[in-house]
Amino acid sequence: MRRLGLRARVSAGFAVGALLLSASMALVSYELTRRSLLDERERTAVRAAYFDAAVVRTGLDTEDPDVVVEVLRSLDTGGLRRPLLHRGDDWYARTADAGLTAAIPVDLQQLVHAGEPAVQRVRVNGQPTLLVGLPLAPSTSYYELTSLRELDQTLRVLALALTAVAIVVAGSGAALGWYATRHSLRPLTAVADAAQEIAAGNFSARLAATTDPDLTRLSTSFNHMVDQLSRRIERDRRFAADVSHELRSPLQTLSAAASVLARRRAHLDDRTATAAALVADEITRFEQLVDDLIQLARSDQPVDRAPVDVAALARRACQARGLPDTLVRAGRDVAATWLVDERRVEQILANLVDNALRHGGGPVAVRLSQRDGTGIVEVDDEGPGVPAGDRDTIFDRFVRGRAAHSRGDGDGTGLGLAIVAEHAAAHRGRASVGDRPGGGARFRVELPGALP
Repeated sequence: MRRLGLRARVSAGFAVGALLLSASMALVSYELTRRSLLDERERTAVRAAYFDAAVVRTGLDTEDPDVVVEVLRSLDTGGLRRPLLHRGDDWYARTADAGLTAAIPVDLQQLVHAGEPAVQRVRVNGQPTLLVGLPLAPSTSYYELTSLRELDQTLRVLALALTAVAIVVAGSGAALGWYATRHSLRPLTAVADAAQEIAAGNFSARLAATTDPDLTRLSTSFNHMVDQLSRRIERDRRFAADVSHELRSPLQTLSAAASVLARRRAHLDDRTATAAALVADEITRFEQLVDDLIQLARSDQPVDRAPVDVAALARRACQARGLPDTLVRAGRDVAATWLVDERRVEQILANLVDNALRHGGGPVAVRLSQRDGTGIVEVDDEGPGVPAGDRDTIFDRFVRGRAAHSRGDGDGTGLGLAIVAEHAAAHRGRASVGDRPGGGARFRVELPGALP
């Protein structure tokens, strides 16, 4: 399971914190408001019930049921209050009983009959109702049911409003967390961008000076580290370049001497001729090694991108090695020119083709394709392939173990594929190797930003 990033975690923390705080405040506010409204409604209902009960008491000097009903009808109860009178074993109401008497709990009736006033919330026909019971005489009780439907609707609206406020506050907390992390992580983003530039070979990248005292040490230390790294890499590059150039002069002398021996091979005995041939071969290999070292010494320089006909470079690399240019295959959707460093891509193509000739039985295809702005170069060979255990190390410098010996005669400098990987990394890409369908190896180089 992929772990959330720091910005997402902080934003989620802000959102959860804001949601918990707003939900708690909403619950407290709702409960306080609900209790306050209910208490106020209950006090109002009790006062009204006492007043109506006093009116009813004065009209109960008769046994005529019609008079009792008229007394109840005379009460000004509006549309929210409904009076009931329990006298003896009979119930009296202003209109026909619509389940009112059944809604009065028995225990509350017993309490009122015992001479104690009582208040209780009940439900009548599914609606919340406040019931007030008052004793009028030993065998007479007055009940008044006050509807709480409007109050219930008000509380529902209040609950929806508080829920909406909690959601808005949680969203605002997430937005605040996102803004805060974006502002706080901006120095880290600058560090990441600068590190990416440096990894691509741009050693002039530096962090801008900051006025934040907490970040001054970060920017100063980072810039100092880059300065030290740049000086060390430049020193190593110069050393490799100087050594390589210094070796060229004696190598040229040795090469000239070897060519003289080669021309006079017919006048030499067999053992001397064989030794002279070995010396000439090693001098040639030494010259190739020096050239590769010079290429590596130049690999840390920034990429000089320009429009390049990569297909033409690939055909030229094949023709220079006596291979047919029909090996180069470019898809119809591949752009005619790529935005790459011509020198580096030319070296990539040459080294991959040489690797296929030396270790893979020869190339069978040089493919050019593109995907999402990335140019892709693939070279297929018909050799034994590269073992899975060697695919992570075959692009390292001077790696000539079983990955090389199992694919050919072991000749080479051990730097060709390392140069390919360095040039690919300079383009912010990567080099890899896999199996070719049908057998052999497929070397792949991805060059991001090569195509629009």
